[in-house]
Amino acid sequence: MTDSSSIKTKIQEDMKSAMKARDQHRLDAIRLILAAVKQIEVDERINPDDARMLVILDKMLKQRRDSISQYQAANRKDLVDQEVFEMEIIQSYMPSPLSEAEISQFIKEAIAKAGATSAKDMGKVMAELKPKLQGRADIAAVSAKVKQLLGS
Repeated sequence: MTDSSSIKTKIQEDMKSAMKARDQHRLDAIRLILAAVKQIEVDERINPDDARMLVILDKMLKQRRDSISQYQAANRKDLVDQEVFEMEIIQSYMPSPLSEAEISQFIKEAIAKAGATSAKDMGKVMAELKPKLQGRADIAAVSAKVKQLLGS
């Protein structure tokens, strides 16, 4: 079985470095990521490529954001700090975020390529955008922007 994911390889190398450095805090966060990847490999019987790795990492970031808001509401700073640390580690494996101008350009291109003229074409546009923007932009915000441009 060949490893087709450079992101996964980087995470595994970072795990070894954290072990050698005896950085337990970082090691625990990296192990969380690898456990989520392993779960996908077992459940779906696949070896995730970089695109799939971005989906996994993006989902983990969303979970951390949700947890942070719940922990803040419960006034649990210790747990908020832990989630923020994990988010920083996960974020380090994500591509750099796109600027608003870059996102707008992708949206315009996707609308043109899909031949979208109304909100009914929203699915076609999002299907075009999602693989390109995964992990580099907030998909929910992009979706709202597309909806606005297509005139909901």
